[in-house]
Amino acid sequence: MPVVRGKRIEVLYSASTIAARNLELAKEIAARDYRDLLVISVLKGSFIFSADLVRAMHDAGMEPDVEFIMLSTYGAGTEAGEVKILRDVDSDVSDRDILLVDDILESGRTLTFARDLMLERGARSVGVAVLLDKSMRRQADTPLQPDFVGFECPDHFVVGYGMDVGHAFRELPFVGIVAGDA
Repeated sequence: MPVVRGKRIEVLYSASTIAARNLELAKEIAARDYRDLLVISVLKGSFIFSADLVRAMHDAGMEPDVEFIMLSTYGAGTEAGEVKILRDVDSDVSDRDILLVDDILESGRTLTFARDLMLERGARSVGVAVLLDKSMRRQADTPLQPDFVGFECPDHFVVGYGMDVGHAFRELPFVGIVAGDA
């Protein structure tokens, strides 16, 4: 079990397992009839997954444009579950196929907000690709289902491959669970 920053990290999905799954996902995405595809990475946690997935999409024969959006779901201090745009996309999404890419899907609030926003702005279609799906956490009022899923995630807090705790562990090339002090 690797030790990082004085913590034991249990590897859930290795770097090689993730890389193989990214290529499979890219092939699944390429099999869809997307036209004028714009991949929108939902920051911050998805930045590594998005980069690797877009490169795998290139290997699968695709040529998507890439954009970024940063969203935050607030709880304390404002209305519970309110989603705020911290950084918006620069591109016009009207009459384009959009693929939202995120690291993990839990409640579904943030990705539902992003999907609805792109549709309101005139997107032809909006698909969702996530590295991890915590389907047991999906809320009844947000029945969003992803179109492309890397892995079903057990009900644990995970780190690595872009995901953090207190801005730490994003650099890990794998997804893991903090198992405790070393």
